[in-house]
Formats: sequence, structure tokens, C-alpha cells
Amino acid sequence: MGRGRASASDHAENRRRGRSLAGAARRLGYSQPAVSQQLAALERLVGARLVERRAGGREVALTQAGRLALLHSEAMLARAQAADAELRALEDGSAGILRLGTIPSVGARLVPQVLRRFARHWPDVVVELAEHDDDAVLLEQIEAGNLDLTFALLPLAGGPFEAAEVLQDGYILAVAADSALATVGRKVSLKQLAKLPLIVCTQSSAPEALLRAHGIAAQIRYRIESNETVAGLAAAGLGAALVPRLAIDPGRDDLVRLELVTELPPRLVGIVWHQDRHQTEAARQLVELASEVGATI
Repeated sequence: MGRGRASASDHAENRRRGRSLAGAARRLGYSQPAVSQQLAALERLVGARLVERRAGGREVALTQAGRLALLHSEAMLARAQAADAELRALEDGSAGILRLGTIPSVGARLVPQVLRRFARHWPDVVVELAEHDDDAVLLEQIEAGNLDLTFALLPLAGGPFEAAEVLQDGYILAVAADSALATVGRKVSLKQLAKLPLIVCTQSSAPEALLRAHGIAAQIRYRIESNETVAGLAAAGLGAALVPRLAIDPGRDDLVRLELVTELPPRLVGIVWHQDRHQTEAARQLVELASEVGATI
């Protein structure tokens, strides 16, 4: 402990080791009267005499009560030091809990890689995940202080937020592996797209907006929230899924992903935090890692 923070139990320990008030005071960097005052305060607190002076008054020894108090004070001091270290770690972000929100497609493809890298740098930070289909709900949780960070689609509609772009998620057409389009393997034109029964995610109107801009009325057969349901319907040959790339697991062998001749504007995925709240170093690094991982997908 530094000067000014020594406790009465420190003084008792130093007396036990040094056998004199003067010696204890020198080791602690205090005057002898100050040591005596703190000792007296401790004795009043515990209601027992902790040290006794020996013949001549220069040497002191712990009483039975003093030895018992010292035994407990050592344990208390160790716990206090551990608590101080943990609180400092919590303050600087090297320990504690980081609450992260995500939408399903990002949660399946991006988040696992981000968290794996994050754990290498911040092993004592626990990341709690919250997933929701609607990023507006996650942004409400950021504003309410229930989340520290969340993945969301950009641009944001407004609010007390700051964001960093993580990746641009382009649209693809996913069709059953045994479909005619899959066997051809070419890029799909808008005219071909107009003739297909489409499966789209309810979260985005971009596919329909593009087709309308080209004077084409889209044949939307299903509007689905769940990416897994979208993929399952497409794999069963019930339509072609016009979805962001992240929505389809590239490891599926019952689907073929096709590019479009005319590309849709990509879906922009960002990571968001509250602009008025302190951001820990751990949170800042998670933002950086998300951008690094996003650049590889």
C-alpha cells in the first residue's frame, strides 16, 4: 500500500515483525504518535487490547486478541486488494460484461469470428449476446442502456447513435441445386428475375425497389423473416430466394448462389453504440475487430 492508505492492521503486522512502535512507524513512513493513534482506534473498534508493552516500554507484543485480529486482517487485506484490482479492470474495460446485439444473418456468419478473435485479446470480458430479427428493437436497447453495442443496418434513421460500417452485403439469387438455373450457372438478368416466383426477407424492400425502377413487377411468392425458412423454401424448389449474401450459408449443398447481371445496392451492415456514453477500450477493440472480420467476408 502507498503512503496515506496504511491501515491499523498494517501497523499491527509491522509491530509483530519489528517488535517496536518506532520500527513499525519507520517502515510505514509514519510518525510514532500517528501509529499509536491508529492502533488505539483499532482497539476501540474491536473492543479489545491488541498489543502490550514489555518492560522498558520500547518493545511491544501482540496479545491473543491481537494475533486473532491480525489473522483476519490479512485475509481481509487480500480480499480488498483483489477487489481493488477487479474494480480497476472493470473501469478500464479489461474485465466485466460487454452486451452485444445482433441480427440473425450477422449473428450466424460474422459474430462467431469476431468473438473468437476478441476472446484472445480480452479473456476476462464476458460478451452477452442479444439477437432480434428487427434491428430497430436492438437500437432501442442501445438507447435504453441495455446494450453496449449492436449490429444494425445502415443508414440509421436517427437517434443518439454513432456507427461504423462493418461490411457491404450484396444480394444474390439462391435457387435449388437441381433447378434449371442452377445447371446453367450464369448470371441472372432482370428479365429472367421478373419471371421467377421470388422469396424475399421482410426486413428489406430493396429487391422490389430495384425491379420497380426498371419497370418490372416482381412476383413475390413468400415474404419471410427467418433466413433458415427462406433457404429451406428455396432448396425445396418453391421459389428463388433474392436475399443478402450473408442470409445463405455457403456450406449448403442443396442451394446454388447466383449473381445478378444488374447488381442491387448492397445492404450496409454497421456496428452501433450510444454517442453520449463512455466506451471502454474492450468495446472499441470489438468495433475494430468487427470491421476487420467484415472485410474478409
